[in-house]
Amino acid sequence: MSVRTDNSIVIDAPLETVWDITNDVEGWPGLFTEYAEARILARQGPTVTFRLTMHPDANGQVWSWVSERTPDPRTRTVRARRVETGPFEFMNIEWTYEPAGAGTKMRWVQEFHMKPDAPVDDRQMETRINHNTKIQMSLIKEKIESLVRAHA
Repeated sequence: MSVRTDNSIVIDAPLETVWDITNDVEGWPGLFTEYAEARILARQGPTVTFRLTMHPDANGQVWSWVSERTPDPRTRTVRARRVETGPFEFMNIEWTYEPAGAGTKMRWVQEFHMKPDAPVDDRQMETRINHNTKIQMSLIKEKIESLVRAHA
């Protein structure tokens, strides 16, 4: 059994700009508020393997994991998965980008299942992911739109 979340946002910026900024994994700590570090471990063709480290949570716990991400500029899709799964049995994410008027619709579909001994179950994680995704997407929208306005 798995859970699937599906969130999207329209960013008032050209698709190429949104694509470039959101696929710069090394720049994620400046784009996402939750990441303290994004360290590239390997590149093989278009696939990048990287370690994400979060800022400490309310209890002082620092979470870190390895993921791999493969962008396809032709289809404007990205497939990603956690390599070090931590509390997840698995975690897969698909990012899609498409024109939306003069802007870009960015969509994240996450599919996952929690391990039996995880601190939260599937439904609790689904709630957390949906809540946090909306926050992060809104911040990304604000940052990209601000950059576009500054360069206009």
